[in-house]
Amino acid sequence: MTYSRTGEAGERASGRTGADGKRAPEAAREAAWEALVATAHRTVADGLVVGTSGNVSVRVGDTVLVTPSGVPYDRLAPEDITGVDLDGRQVLGTLVPTSELPMHLAVYRATDAGAVVHTHAVHATAVSLLVPELPPVHYMTAALGGPVRVAPYATYGTDELARTMLDALTDRTGCLLENHGTITYGTCLDQAYDRTAQLEWMCRLWLTASSLPGRSPSLLTEEQLAEVADRLRGYGQRSEPPTAG
Repeated sequence: MTYSRTGEAGERASGRTGADGKRAPEAAREAAWEALVATAHRTVADGLVVGTSGNVSVRVGDTVLVTPSGVPYDRLAPEDITGVDLDGRQVLGTLVPTSELPMHLAVYRATDAGAVVHTHAVHATAVSLLVPELPPVHYMTAALGGPVRVAPYATYGTDELARTMLDALTDRTGCLLENHGTITYGTCLDQAYDRTAQLEWMCRLWLTASSLPGRSPSLLTEEQLAEVADRLRGYGQRSEPPTAG
């Protein structure tokens, strides 16, 4: 692995080691890389990417671990770890980072994202060709912050694409990229991936429902989505059991 001088100095200063003798920052990066590779495998297994299309990243402190460019996910190994700082300077590994690095870094700079998933999912990409915004056909629209916008087309890997993407992501945790695909983010890899999968499912739902000649899908209102958003804030398991009384 290749480390930046800043990274080496930080690790020497911390002096913290785990049970396996590894310093805490190094162990955290290795665990995050393992999770990133597993998430990349899921995008392939679930049909959200083909070949080396799409990419995944996760933030560990001030380092962004990201899938390398042009390497099939099933060939990624622990020694292939690839990382950059928030300015895009490579601080880990020797493989070239994904060409979509500007999009990933733009999300981390503008939001509190802990992970980003970009795919070329077929139904979502199809929707990006048809409408400027995915109609609210399901209440999970609220989980992404509201109706999902389509960022205008720009060449992949460019700062222009990163800018149009950020505009579409305003108050949202996911968007469509015109003639391109999807991007979502979350506090962790699981959440970012789940949002990607939900977005693809909603796009497939809308395409299916709108394909019937002479019929239009019923859509949820802003009030209905607001009610769902409120309910979602309390959704899931509590960290502690409720107290009686």
